[in-house]
Amino acid sequence: MQAKVVEEVRRRIGPKQAEMFSTTDAIAEVVAKTTEQIVLGTIDIPRIIVVPNGEVRSGYKQFKLNVTSIRYPVPSDELWAQNLRSGQREVINLGRGGIEEQRLEDYVVGGLVDFDDVSYDDHADMLYDLATLTVNHLRGYLVDEMDVRKVLRVYQKQIAELIHSQMQQNYWEEATGYEIVVSKGFTELKDSAFTASATDTVLDYRQPPADKGKIGQLVYAGFTKCLYRLQKFQSDTERKMAVILERDSCGGSGRRKGSFKSSTGFHTISRNTSLTSSPKPMIAFT
Repeated sequence: MQAKVVEEVRRRIGPKQAEMFSTTDAIAEVVAKTTEQIVLGTIDIPRIIVVPNGEVRSGYKQFKLNVTSIRYPVPSDELWAQNLRSGQREVINLGRGGIEEQRLEDYVVGGLVDFDDVSYDDHADMLYDLATLTVNHLRGYLVDEMDVRKVLRVYQKQIAELIHSQMQQNYWEEATGYEIVVSKGFTELKDSAFTASATDTVLDYRQPPADKGKIGQLVYAGFTKCLYRLQKFQSDTERKMAVILERDSCGGSGRRKGSFKSSTGFHTISRNTSLTSSPKPMIAFT
């Protein structure tokens, strides 16, 4: 692959640019060095998606519905209004809103079929069984049939969400097979930026600072398993952890904000709790 890159570079450079290279092997050396830097600046974080293929069947297993948490009060048909200046009160009668279902069970079924994963054609019998259990439960503590209708009409969404959450726990799916798709092979590391004086000496990360309180001003190098050549530490504890990880880990990188969207298989050691919100340098190794 590098030979093809070298050939393409030779084809594209002009006579004046060619003079920059003293020997014929100079271009190959530049390409090799550039390739090395690209490898150091990337890390494999595949985005893997498991996609079913062939015929896919799904449904819900029969289960016992838990209705103990369904105990909504009867909503009032009257709204009380009081004038703050005069203290006069008046009662406003509310009209019936929404759709009036012929059967009480239809309120429950109507709320459940609004979910994308619930098909009326495939699950009609099960939906009405769940709706009947719900209506019978409401009749157990509500005296009037009209009160049951009011509760179902006003709290239809909440009741449907409660039942659907229990349905999700009993969901099943069958497929002929599954295909693994890798949609992204690697993530490019972001550049490391920090302030340092050109006259400052770059220290070996194994060397403890003379003044630990000024460690944040020092720049360290000498890493073999960190993907960033230079690093800064916020404390000597971080430096010591880097020494341990360089010795015992199989690879790593200096963690930067936004460097990785996925942390699968990537263990981080940091003085900060959050990995995505902290702008301060951190050390991360695998």
